[in-house]
Amino acid sequence: MSNDRGLPLLSDDERAHSGRLVDRVRTEIDAHGGWISFERFMEMALYEPGLGYYSAGAAKLGSDGDFITAPEISPLFSRCLANQCVEVLERLGSGSILELGAGSGVMAADILIELAARQRLPESYLILEVSADLRQRQQAILQERVPELLPRVQWLDRLPEKLHGVVLANEVLDALPVQRFSIRGSQVNAIGVTWQLGALDWSEVHADAHLEAAVRSIEEEAGERLPDGYRSELNLRLEPWMLGIAGALEAGAVLFIDYGLPRRQYYRAERSEGTLLCHYKHRFHDDALFAIGVQDIGAWVDFTAVAEAASAAGLHVAGFATQAHFLIGCGIEHYLANLPDQPITDRVQLARQAMVLTLPGEMGERFKVIGLTANYDHPLRGFATRDLLGSL
Repeated sequence: MSNDRGLPLLSDDERAHSGRLVDRVRTEIDAHGGWISFERFMEMALYEPGLGYYSAGAAKLGSDGDFITAPEISPLFSRCLANQCVEVLERLGSGSILELGAGSGVMAADILIELAARQRLPESYLILEVSADLRQRQQAILQERVPELLPRVQWLDRLPEKLHGVVLANEVLDALPVQRFSIRGSQVNAIGVTWQLGALDWSEVHADAHLEAAVRSIEEEAGERLPDGYRSELNLRLEPWMLGIAGALEAGAVLFIDYGLPRRQYYRAERSEGTLLCHYKHRFHDDALFAIGVQDIGAWVDFTAVAEAASAAGLHVAGFATQAHFLIGCGIEHYLANLPDQPITDRVQLARQAMVLTLPGEMGERFKVIGLTANYDHPLRGFATRDLLGSL
């Protein structure tokens, strides 16, 4: 059964859970004079202790959840990332891998399996996970699939003080809380959330100086004003967040994989409705006020902003590519070509999985990879096939 949005109906438990979070958000709205920023709303919807989407116990990833990420689609994705990790760790002489937001734990398991098979295991595999629920799921899948490697795995509550090695983050940037803004005539407004007629609703106020300056900077760079009625998103937390990563990484590389665009494409006038992307039971839509705490909320990534934040933090922007070209650079074709002993059904399945990961109409172009380095003066193989750094 579906509702008027064409989305599956909530179960009684889901409705009750969402209602509890709505009450919490309403209390926050009342405490702040009747309005909260979208950034604060998104933070609560995803991370409010015990109630936010990533803090509660519902299934999130995989066929029984709300969306499937690349590591769940195919082990080919993680094997290619492992190839890039091997290159960096060998150049450094040794080191560790840090995964930010490890999801179901599948990527960590597949990377460890690949590195063990090649006798290139890192000194440690660190996982920084803010969700206690996801941490338990990660521990369970690693115990099931690589129990002998668990002594190398360590869960962290915060970034390490020092790290030599590789930082990996797949679909993490899109879940960082963002500001929403609109253009009303010549004015920049902040889009936030209020309580109206017994329900959460959208509301706009004049943007503060920080948000307005960020929007005007986008317009100045483009050489034209954004049109009246235009709405979009800005991540104002990116710079301090990147400073934390840069402060931890003494030497090595960072790889962010996510759906997004360079700024010149991100803020085109025709993209006037913004980039919000919500996931609920494998349906995609843009209504962030629907079923809060039960659905995922994300925003497309402005990769130009990522590159700028990285440079400001002292990191070197080493490459930018589509996911397809990055995986090709990391040897996905080699893995597909070296399966002579596999049953034909397995080979066909892997070929289909590779198509989902690389085809333009699937994940191949929508998802991008940006590589950052610190005290590492070598090229990254993932960007050897085609580097789009100039587009940033």
